[in-house]
Amino acid sequence: MATRVLIADDSEFMRNLLREILEEEFEIVGEAENGVEAVDMYQDDDPDLVMMDIVMPIRNGIEATEEIMSEDPDATIIMCTSVGQEEKMKEAIKAGAEGYITKPFQKPNVLEAINDAVPA
Repeated sequence: MATRVLIADDSEFMRNLLREILEEEFEIVGEAENGVEAVDMYQDDDPDLVMMDIVMPIRNGIEATEEIMSEDPDATIIMCTSVGQEEKMKEAIKAGAEGYITKPFQKPNVLEAINDAVPA
């Protein structure tokens, strides 16, 4: 059974890029445009993995990660960020993220991050 993935990013371009990278090997269960949607979709769809952008409107990725982790400490979240966001990445890891990938996404890096975070 394929790993079920929720993609959360306010950029439609980035969501599409991640979907194209992942859809051959993973089941995409939803796409959220902000942190509030990400939390709601996580609760509704129970994905195995969340690919979470840090900078999003309404509720950012760190806040959404904290909320998801408070409800499900076993959640697996990989943060997506731009280069130069080291402080935000430290906050994200502290909030419970398993790892991170940097934009622009490259398929080998994305798959490596997922393989490191999701048990086989």
